[in-house]
Amino acid sequence: MRILLIEDEADIAHAVLRFLQDEGHAVDHAGDFAAAEAALSVAGFDAILLDLALPDGSGLDLLRSLRRQGNRVPIIIATARDQISDRIAGLDAGADDYVVKPYDLGEVEARLRAHARRATGDPATEATLGGLRIDRSGARLFRGPEEIRLTSREWAVFDALLSARGRVLSKAVLEERLYAFEDEIAGNAVEVYVSRLRAKLGADLIETRRGLGYLIP
Repeated sequence: MRILLIEDEADIAHAVLRFLQDEGHAVDHAGDFAAAEAALSVAGFDAILLDLALPDGSGLDLLRSLRRQGNRVPIIIATARDQISDRIAGLDAGADDYVVKPYDLGEVEARLRAHARRATGDPATEATLGGLRIDRSGARLFRGPEEIRLTSREWAVFDALLSARGRVLSKAVLEERLYAFEDEIAGNAVEVYVSRLRAKLGADLIETRRGLGYLIP
């Protein structure tokens, strides 16, 4: 997933960023309101983790602005504000979820994945595709009793195509799922990961639509 972390406390941001990256996600960090707006103006995200107390503005204002614009990206508020009234205000402003600091990173990552799945219209955690059994919550694939191991970026490409099953995803969209702003993007990275997936999962699993992109039919 491509995740935007909006957090002004450097220690917390570093810990969350590192954890989510280790889980295989492409993560961009915005330390204030202006940086968050700048990131949102140039990239699409699968989920946002949003602090409320930003040095140059309110996270709630940013949230309301996104919803007024029709932006439906899943947003989890992550804040030290623990009053019931704060939770109600956040959810009423359009947040999908609300967690209070200090929070468990594994639980937050699971919530991000769950909300991102729901946003695609398919909240199921297990699926089948041909002879494959897919555990989407655990990012694991099986053919019969045997697990087929994917790297985090191979999984990111596969999960993006599976979530959009039947629709063509362009190379640019797939690159957004793979890389954060600071990552160096190899020009043929998508082609390389699609080729690896075909080698592991079957040559016919992913179709190429020349000039358009890729799809799982």
